[in-house]
Amino acid sequence: MQIPDMQGPVCPMPLKHENQIVMGHGSGGKMSQELIQRVFQSEFTSDALLAGNDFAYLSSDGGRLVTSVDAHIVFPLFFPGGDIGKLAICGTVNDVAVSGAIPRYITAAFILEEGLDIAILKKIVHSMQLTALEAGVEIVAGDTKVVEKGKADGVFITTTGIGFVPQGRTIHGANAQPGDQILISGNLGDHGIAVLAARGDLGFETGVQSDAAPLNHMIEQLLQAAPNVHVLRDPTRGGLATTLNEIAAQSNVGMLLDESSMPIQQAVRAASDMLGFDPLYIANEGKVIVIVPPNEKDAALQALRAHPYGKDAALIGEITSEHPKRVLLKTFIGGTRMLDVMAGEMLPRIC
Repeated sequence: MQIPDMQGPVCPMPLKHENQIVMGHGSGGKMSQELIQRVFQSEFTSDALLAGNDFAYLSSDGGRLVTSVDAHIVFPLFFPGGDIGKLAICGTVNDVAVSGAIPRYITAAFILEEGLDIAILKKIVHSMQLTALEAGVEIVAGDTKVVEKGKADGVFITTTGIGFVPQGRTIHGANAQPGDQILISGNLGDHGIAVLAARGDLGFETGVQSDAAPLNHMIEQLLQAAPNVHVLRDPTRGGLATTLNEIAAQSNVGMLLDESSMPIQQAVRAASDMLGFDPLYIANEGKVIVIVPPNEKDAALQALRAHPYGKDAALIGEITSEHPKRVLLKTFIGGTRMLDVMAGEMLPRIC
């Protein structure tokens, strides 16, 4: 079930339940309807959602349809630079945008834990709507379930994104070719360190903010300047190193990166060194990898740097026909080491 039928009167929520989620909110009945109207429909106001169906009729521009789904769990729910609501919208918008599509619609399903303060939920929903407005997407359908206390970390969110690819665009992880240049749109590791700091695990303040951001407008600006981009990918869980390994395997190519070119904040380096982390494996939520033919490298860099979310974009390596399916890093001291896929989760519940 998506959004229940909104026809007919809705019984007021009992006074003692005004400020907390209770199991009745997940029943699909009147309390569910009241919660939807009070919290979700006060922010999500698209015609498709307000129609009250279990589905949404979506218009088409005649291009190819793209969809992506993602589940979002993070602790704490709020962290420097973002929260789980912003994370959910950004992650889904970016997953659609890296296909070359223009994101248009999002659906959202919420798993709520009994005892969650409704004020916290409203803050998360408001953040989602603000981020959706920035990205230019509509939240058009949703679902809500409630679980017993202790069965969730307050809120889990699952989102689905839908977009349309303009004619002539073919961007795919298998398209990287020898000679292509590898760009990253900005500083690495900010999100993971910001979440870790918010948990108090560092023992000191870093000032690092999560990079969570919707990148679709920047990506569209990039593709206007460099229309022959071969690969786009957002390096979320597993960070840059793991994501590049995935692309190298898809395209059956090698990669050679330059450690001295990696854009990493000093605070992120310091925190990573203290904890024994490698910033190249730390999650990002507002960065995109761009693999582009050499003749469009400069145009791509210029387009990225012209956007606020890409001001720190850098050229970090190239595609090679040597060592296929392997990613190598030229180190600060002139040696070379292999960057493998991360074996486990470096930081749990961060995206």
